[in-house]
Amino acid sequence: MPKLTLDDIADLRAYERVRDEFRASVIALKRLRRIPLGEFVTLVFENAETIRFQIQEMARAEKLLSDDAIETELRIYNPLVPEAGQLCATLFIELTSKDALIEWLPKLVGIERAVALRLADGSVLPAVVDEDHDAQLTREEVTASVHYVRWELTSAQVDAFAAGPVALVLDHPNLQAVTELSAETSAELLRDLRDGG
Repeated sequence: MPKLTLDDIADLRAYERVRDEFRASVIALKRLRRIPLGEFVTLVFENAETIRFQIQEMARAEKLLSDDAIETELRIYNPLVPEAGQLCATLFIELTSKDALIEWLPKLVGIERAVALRLADGSVLPAVVDEDHDAQLTREEVTASVHYVRWELTSAQVDAFAAGPVALVLDHPNLQAVTELSAETSAELLRDLRDGG
């Protein structure tokens, strides 16, 4: 699937008319794409619809009216629309108290490099960290609550993904977890891998 363009983003008045329905459809879509990984880490596998919703909501919240402002959002978020052979995800560290943030964010430096997919053939595919995000948000003493990661699979790895089962693995010195993807989620993500998001 091609990346999003200005033509994909509705102006604010048009968006308000369809927002409730679009929001409901994206919430339903994210149920398949949202994977808990342990107690407070979650990955949302993005596609064109989830990213279009993100940009529409950003434009709505910040009252972005000009093409230049929307183009800026497109440049920021389009790397999260997967191409064929890719999976792209937003990794959230979902801590709700200041004390938990103070305790865990320093402990989880490097978490974005500790996430992998484990395929049925036993191969482990580490996530690739988004380069722009890595340069801006990752620090040596404390991590951010949000990270952008992707996987780039060969055609043989896509076939192994399709054969299932597939697990999402977190192997950080201070936090480990494994979540096997449901058949429905695997099928949803396989569409991204075969056709792009």
